[in-house]
Order: sequence, then structure tokens, then C-alpha cells
Amino acid sequence: MYWQTSRHRIDLAQPRVMGIVNVTPDSFSDGGRHAGARAALAHCEQLLRDGADILDIGGESTRPGTPPVPLEEELARVLPVLRQAIGLGVPVSIDTYKPTVMQAALDLGADIVNDIWALRQPGAAAAVAGHPSCGVCLMHMHGEPQSMQRSPMDGDALPQVLAFLQRETGRLQALGVARARIAWDPGIGFGKTVAQNFALLARQRELLAGGYPLLVGWSRKSSLGAVSGLPVDERMLPSVAAALLAVERGARVVRVHDVRETVAALKVWAAMKSNDESKGRDAN
Repeated sequence: MYWQTSRHRIDLAQPRVMGIVNVTPDSFSDGGRHAGARAALAHCEQLLRDGADILDIGGESTRPGTPPVPLEEELARVLPVLRQAIGLGVPVSIDTYKPTVMQAALDLGADIVNDIWALRQPGAAAAVAGHPSCGVCLMHMHGEPQSMQRSPMDGDALPQVLAFLQRETGRLQALGVARARIAWDPGIGFGKTVAQNFALLARQRELLAGGYPLLVGWSRKSSLGAVSGLPVDERMLPSVAAALLAVERGARVVRVHDVRETVAALKVWAAMKSNDESKGRDAN
């Protein structure tokens, strides 16, 4: 399996680590640390040294209750970072739901549009469909960021998530976007209860039936705090554990803050998996 993006055909035979670059003053986990372009670019470079395969750059926090960022402010935050990050030799993703930001990022050479709204904002699908090869990640979100955790979804989350992703994928493909360009994200924490988030993890393999690579983001999420009792700045270990569990259940990309630790854990997982596979060949 591979993911076709603007400049890179990402081989997903092994799981990939997407490093989070929040160019925001109010992100739920690292707000303000990388808000300036220089600090954000230095963070990009550090994530690559730590082993990141993809960089995901965003200029608007999606934590519950956060007000939207004006378009011009978001552009001012992310474009200077994108201009430099695109020269670092790895796929670069723009984390936005605004079509104007998507288009500006794609014009600069960004590889992937990572949209929490799954291109449902007016003009978003057209911006992606108008590009010849950019990758796109469609995420499930119940409600909208300002109120999603006050009124989370009801019932069994997995069939609802699957139906949503299938529907939005069909809409995008009808516009001419090739299957190989599309990845799915179940949207951990976006309008879902703690129980629903962990049910999505436990049954994640059922989402693989769609045939699209899964990109999953558990990093420092509140559900991890709910079960571990740890504050957001102490959730590195639960985050790595969740990333490993997601990969074990078929995720091909994990979106994380703690790149170095996640990469190290995946090396252990890969060594175990390789040993299991070699034993299987010997048995035959």
C-alpha cells in the first residue's frame, strides 16, 4: 500500500510517523512553544532528527471550545513555515479546513491536506480535486470543535464513522480524486466519549475493510488522561502505547507529538514482528 501525495509516493509497507507542528499560541498540548516561524522551523528540523517521516503543520487549535482563527492570521502563521519546511525533503501536510489556506499551501508545494472537516467546508473539496496529485486525509468529526465534547455522538461509533468516511470518500472520488490519494482518520476525541474512542481502537481493524490507509492521532488526547489520570504534559507514555496499539491494529500513519519515543517503540514492535514472520517461514 502507498499514499500518493504531491511530491512523494509514501510507501506504507511499514508504519509512518507524522510529527505535529503546531504554529499556534493555544494548542491543547504545546500551545505557544512553536508559535513563531523560526521556532516552528527549528521544531520541524528536530522532529526529522527524531525520525519523523511526515510533518503536519497547523495554525489553528482544534481543542474543544477554541474560537476559529481568522483566515489572514492563519495564513500569516503557517505560510512562512511551509515555505521552509517544503525544502526539508519529506512530505509536508497542512492541517486546515479553510480552502484558501489549502490552496495557498498547495501552491507552495505542500503534499497533503489534513482536514478535520473532511473537506465539507464550501470550496475545500474543489481545492483538493483541482490539484493533480496531492494527498488528503479525511477525518470523522461529530459536531464542530466549539461544542463537540458538550454533545458527543450517541451509540456505537464505529459503524457511524465508517459510513461517514465512505460517504465523503465517494463524494471526493466523484470529483476525480484518485483512490491512492486518500487516507482515513477515525477522529479520536472529536465529538466522541472516552468509551467510544477506546471502542474505535479495539475494533479499528473493521475500518480497514474500506481499503484506505488509516491515519490515527491519539497523542496526548483527553481520553488518555481519563484512563491514566495524567495531565496533558505527562501523557507521553500513554500516547506511545496508544500509537503502538493503533499500528498493531492496522494504522499505517500515526500522528504524534513525541516522535523520538514513538519511533523507538515502533522499532521494538518491528523487530518482534520480523522475528514472528521469520519463524512462520521456517515452519513452512
